[in-house]
Amino acid sequence: MLNLAVLLEDTAREHPDRDALVLDGTRLTYAEVDAAAGRVAAGLAARGVGPGDRVALSCPNLPSFPVVYFGILKTGATVVPLNVLLNAREITYHLRDSGAKAYFCFEGTGQLPMGEAGRAAFEAVPGCEHLIMITADPRGTAAPGEPPTLADLTAGTPDGFDTVPTRETDTAVVLYTSGTTGSPKGAELTHSNMVQNALLANRLFGTTPDDVHLVALPLFHSFGQTVQLNAGFASGAKVVLLPRFEPGAALAAMERERVTFFAGVPTMYWALLTHEAADRFDLEAIAGNLRISVSGGSALPVEVLRAFEERFGIPVLEGYGLSETSPVATFNRRDRPRKPGSVGHPVWGVEIRIVRDDGSSAAPDEPGEIRVRGHNVMKGYLDRPEATAAAIDPRGWFRTGDIGRRDTDGFVFIVDRTTDLIIRGGFNVYPRELEEILLTHPEVSLVAVAGVPHPSHGEEVKAYVIRAPGATVTEEELVRWCKGNMAAYKYPRIIEFRDSLPMTATGKILKRELSAPR
Repeated sequence: MLNLAVLLEDTAREHPDRDALVLDGTRLTYAEVDAAAGRVAAGLAARGVGPGDRVALSCPNLPSFPVVYFGILKTGATVVPLNVLLNAREITYHLRDSGAKAYFCFEGTGQLPMGEAGRAAFEAVPGCEHLIMITADPRGTAAPGEPPTLADLTAGTPDGFDTVPTRETDTAVVLYTSGTTGSPKGAELTHSNMVQNALLANRLFGTTPDDVHLVALPLFHSFGQTVQLNAGFASGAKVVLLPRFEPGAALAAMERERVTFFAGVPTMYWALLTHEAADRFDLEAIAGNLRISVSGGSALPVEVLRAFEERFGIPVLEGYGLSETSPVATFNRRDRPRKPGSVGHPVWGVEIRIVRDDGSSAAPDEPGEIRVRGHNVMKGYLDRPEATAAAIDPRGWFRTGDIGRRDTDGFVFIVDRTTDLIIRGGFNVYPRELEEILLTHPEVSLVAVAGVPHPSHGEEVKAYVIRAPGATVTEEELVRWCKGNMAAYKYPRIIEFRDSLPMTATGKILKRELSAPR
């Protein structure tokens, strides 16, 4: 028997008075978080929620997220974390598709009216029986006729809750994919998937109870959820929450809380490097406290990696994974040589293959689809047996849809997403390769390359560029530079300068929105 909640419960028994969660002036010990999660579990159980049920959760990085997350798990039910930027129509889809019996939704803010969208979605899904509002004030109660709040749910519940035993193969969490190739699908991750991925993260990074995690990644996403929340709780570390990533707020938290562990996506590293007011902070002290910095979610440009390492004096360990792999599949190691641009080697218990279109193994340094097999691979897509069969072959290999290569030393490199591949005049063009080259131009700060329709070539290569501060480079000058630094069939013929690039809540650049009318 195994329940993901054990990561919190064991640490609460061993280190009850140690700080578990920090948000500004709020500090909760492991004993307090475990007790609060137990009250959530008791409130849900009193409403008939238990094993086999699914409970959705829309909440930014607030203490209520882990409290509710582990409270759901304690009942034996499955957590369905939702992206906090979903609108009412999208939440409706997720509630209906997951078959959620209950839904926890943060009340929102003026800038992020989650509560309104969540309530509208709940009312559109009759099968979802319970709506519980999470208020900014944890003590907030509902007005007459309004949905109950988290405080209402837990009022009068007894202290202590006996966690419901679950099998290691039971589904602990359903994480919805981004839906770039159709409607979002729910990846069913088991208790074993999640526990083993959290423990191997601690093994990779040597995490100790003395570590202080800054959680700038959204907890609804697999990266922050596994590598920081679950792994941090398993080790007894302090978890500092940042509800919304902003480079100034991140640097302030790093300085104030003496953060030792930072995890981010590439755009977060770029934002920290380019923050105009960075000199207001004691960067030397921040760098001195940082012990581990890791990057994932998408490929980290080599120029950004080198600049961060030079400024903060700490290596950035880049890794690779997907929601369907819990997520960690490969990573660079602290105690081994690294290669810039590589996502390292497969982690413990995980295998990687690079395959050609015909399914045969690619030669060293030959691009092919990355396939993953191991304890980290999901059970399947929720209620989608055909999609599951298409994604996982009979031998257990998961087809990632990512293009990669593996060199003669076994290092894995991400070439690009299959869906991002540009085919120009019959030639394959990989956007990431061009982005890496463009970032070496001194007047380019950030770039995304995508294909746009072309009457004779099928697709043309276009670069969307944010100039460096004070830069004056023109489209003609940059195209000419690209022509001199890239093969004739590759270089971008079109350059569009922008002040910002569209991004997901996790900081990934939304390439499919780049060509949309503005």
